[in-house]
Amino acid sequence: MIKVLDILHDTTVDGPGFRTSFYLSGCAHKCPGCHNPQSWDFSGGRDMTVDEMLEEIKADKFADVTFSGGDPLYQAEALLPLMQRIKAETDKTIWVYTGFTWENLPPKAKPLLDYIDVLVDGPFVMALRDEDLLFRGSSNQRLIDVTLSRQKGSVVEWTRDF
Repeated sequence: MIKVLDILHDTTVDGPGFRTSFYLSGCAHKCPGCHNPQSWDFSGGRDMTVDEMLEEIKADKFADVTFSGGDPLYQAEALLPLMQRIKAETDKTIWVYTGFTWENLPPKAKPLLDYIDVLVDGPFVMALRDEDLLFRGSSNQRLIDVTLSRQKGSVVEWTRDF
């Protein structure tokens, strides 16, 4: 089971194009100024199965997928089978927002890197807030192209293709 606080269909703020965004419950980072402090509670939201979440994803044929929160990496083990099925059964991209940095990802989250296209890393820092940034809230956060970063062995930032 995965603890889900909210689901937004056809949002355009959590990655490029239309996206189905899942806001997952639980975050120990508790960043001052967080836009979603109600997501900090690990017991908040509702339990959803992989099948239920996949049904939500497939229902929107033209939207890619974003996991935010809270911090999805606290539910990494539960998310792994969902991400595996997303990649096996759809052609959707997966973005994940985390307060962890690329360099300090928890070991249980590392298997997810096989399925994540872009990782938005780093805590929100109010002093670095910039409303003009693309798909993130503060300038310390990076949009990381996971595949290229793993190939290169160092962070490669994602760039928009247009």
